[in-house]
Amino acid sequence: MSNLERIRKELSPARRKKVAARATQIIAEEMTLQELRHARKLTQVRMARVLGIGQDGVSKLEKRADLMISTLRKTVEAMGGSLSLVAEFPDRDPVVLSRIAEVQPDRKPTGRKHADANNGLPRLRSQPGHPS
Repeated sequence: MSNLERIRKELSPARRKKVAARATQIIAEEMTLQELRHARKLTQVRMARVLGIGQDGVSKLEKRADLMISTLRKTVEAMGGSLSLVAEFPDRDPVVLSRIAEVQPDRKPTGRKHADANNGLPRLRSQPGHPS
C-alpha cells in the first residue's frame, strides 16, 4: 500500500468527501474551451448558433492557442458565463482588470478588417459639382 492510499484510508468519510470536492474544484479551474463546453453540456452546433458562426468556426476557435479577449468573452458568454481577467503578482493580492474588451455598442469596430480604403479614416462627402 502506498503512502497516499494509507493516508486516504485514515481520513474520515467527511474529510475524504471534502478532499474529493477540492480536487474536483482544482481540476475544474483549468479547462480548455472544448472541455468547458463539454462540462456545460453544449454542442458545437448550439455554440455556433449562439455565436452566429458555423460549427467549423467553433471547432477552430476551440483549437486556437491565442484568442482576442473579446472573442473569448463572447464565447464564455455564449456558454452562459461571464469572463473576468485577473492579474496576479507575487507581492500583492490579485487585481481584477476592468474595461477590457467590453462591448461598446455606440462604437464601430476599429480592427483592420473593418477599415475602408482610406485607412480607417472617414470618407468626406463630395461637394455638389466636385467628384468624390
